[in-house]
Amino acid sequence: MTSRRPSTDAVSVVGLGKLGISIAAAIASRGVDVVGVDVDERTVEAVNAGEPPLQETGLAETMRAAGERLRATTDYASAIRASRVTFVVVPTPSEPDGSYALHYARDAFAEIGRALRGGRRYHTVVLTSTVLPGATRHGLLPELERASGRRVGSDIGLCYSPEFVALGSVIEDFLHPDFLLIGEHDERAGRELAAWYQRLLGDAVPVRRMSLENAELAKVALNSFVTMKISFANMIAALCEATPGGDVDAVTGVLGLDRRIGERYLTGGMSYGGPCFPRDNAALRHFAALAGQPAELLEATDRRNETRLDQVVARVADFVRPGTKVAVLGLAYKPLSNFAEASPGVALANALDALGATVTGYDPLAREALDGELARGVAVAATLEDAVARAEVVVIATQDPAFHVLPSLLGGRRDSPVTLIDCWRSLTAGDVDLPGVRYVALGRGPAVDGVAWLEERWGSSTRAAA
Repeated sequence: MTSRRPSTDAVSVVGLGKLGISIAAAIASRGVDVVGVDVDERTVEAVNAGEPPLQETGLAETMRAAGERLRATTDYASAIRASRVTFVVVPTPSEPDGSYALHYARDAFAEIGRALRGGRRYHTVVLTSTVLPGATRHGLLPELERASGRRVGSDIGLCYSPEFVALGSVIEDFLHPDFLLIGEHDERAGRELAAWYQRLLGDAVPVRRMSLENAELAKVALNSFVTMKISFANMIAALCEATPGGDVDAVTGVLGLDRRIGERYLTGGMSYGGPCFPRDNAALRHFAALAGQPAELLEATDRRNETRLDQVVARVADFVRPGTKVAVLGLAYKPLSNFAEASPGVALANALDALGATVTGYDPLAREALDGELARGVAVAATLEDAVARAEVVVIATQDPAFHVLPSLLGGRRDSPVTLIDCWRSLTAGDVDLPGVRYVALGRGPAVDGVAWLEERWGSSTRAAA
């Protein structure tokens, strides 16, 4: 690809993985020259050919919108020297103790430092990867200064600015954030990064600037707070399942109207999983232990998450006997994602296989990510139609819109009735009021007069009072 002089706002993005390439493409689509850096030559070749190197919602379209403003290289030096700001979006894998490993970030900071050695122009380095408090200042800043021979503050700007994005909606989340979080080593670095963001995203997005350590803690704390909301909603779902006429959507719908709470992540359904939430809770527990502080809420949240999965398995098991043909739909950890890491749907399929069911799984995107995740006895169907064709029990494990066609696929099965268990209530009872289909919506209780324990509890209380 022919080289050309970048714009004054040109940036480099180190790490073109699941988040980095989407962020790079999103920035370039707004008219900024972006040079991506990755050690994988196939990724670099794909980007330079205008092809998405991985699956993410809207990535192909965003790369087309970016056009020649987005290019990639394996050469750190050329990318850093062609830009004024460098975003570091590399993995920070979990260590056995729950903390985040910094070796990829240290390698990246050393390469950036070497590229800046001998230069005189001010350059801002921005870490976006999730880390624990102290990592940027004490784990990465010294590496940057050693490799560059320059001082952070006077010669180099350093910020920690994590993105609050979710796989499956990375580009949308990045371009339309609720707020921007900037941890700054010094006032100049934070001011210049905030100005850059505002030129890209507009002045309406709230910006919060603070110390490196406060920003590092805020990132992990926010994710852990979300898991607490999910676990609370799942507890309410379980209570509704035991309550006559119970409906989690009615209850959490009220909670969501309160401005102190908000409606997001209060759906009530399956347990949480994926590459972020479980490990962020573990990391915050690790940091709490280092700080000598208790972390009971984090521990309770994770226990409740495990309990919810056990409850779903038990509920499905009520309809399963050895040999029952079961289809588990949704093997990614969430819809619109191709990642199966810590997936509740995978855990459910494996648990049903262990109970002796004949299990077939299906996911629109995650098929290639399932190697080593599923038990040996779990088959994977190529299509939704194949997955449900002979199933006696069908379980909707994620809120994927692809499963909305199930009523048309299952309708009229008088000779081979099917139980459809909807973990997220993504279909309506009217949709599945079909011959041969028994619809079970988790998060909803039995008929009002169908719970003897509740009648007995209040009846005995009334008799005692009399």
